[in-house]
Amino acid sequence: MKTAHFILVFCLLALASPFAYASDPSPLQDFCVAINDPKDAVFVNGKFCKDPKLAKAQDFYYSGLNIPRNTSNPVGSTVTPVNVAQIPGLNTLGISLVRIDYAPNGGLNAPHTHPRATEILVVVEGTLYVGFVTSNTDNRLITKVLYPGDVFVFPIGLIHFQFNVGKTNAVAFAALSSQNPGVITVANAVFGSNPSINPDVLVKAFQLDKNVVKNLQSKFWWANN
Repeated sequence: MKTAHFILVFCLLALASPFAYASDPSPLQDFCVAINDPKDAVFVNGKFCKDPKLAKAQDFYYSGLNIPRNTSNPVGSTVTPVNVAQIPGLNTLGISLVRIDYAPNGGLNAPHTHPRATEILVVVEGTLYVGFVTSNTDNRLITKVLYPGDVFVFPIGLIHFQFNVGKTNAVAFAALSSQNPGVITVANAVFGSNPSINPDVLVKAFQLDKNVVKNLQSKFWWANN
């Protein structure tokens, strides 16, 4: 009987183990510089890897995060990503970075989620009102006003935002626990999908008039992430 119990527990653990990874898997090599040419390469984490002997400093380098970005857009913010698309050497390393610039008096990094990463953000300039919403059924809003030097964490998958409540430009940097964290901006996904979601679905989901829904779907939804 004990043997049977042991076998059952062993089988359950074996089945559960593939689901134990909460983020990018740990690499089994020093690095795996991503390349687009599959010739003489190995496919890892969605990218082909170049021969490690051919890796060079440029594969692990990016320049320009010191440069302020233009925030003259409908939401008043611009996100500059530094992920595996910008630094091929990030492939398999499970980390990335962004710079976020916010216009004065209401620059907004609109409510969004990162499906594959937790985010830790530090404010360098300005004053930001930030927050995230917990999952159903609580849907609790957790917020904080941040000043230069303050740090805030946005848990993986939760809707979050940053809003410039100051009268000057604001700048923040954030690290994310994935080489390719992904981003889903809520307004863009719901009202700006391609093709459009049937308005009847959104009318019922948001309890809005159909003309309001169609008007929202007709707008240009700015993607700044």
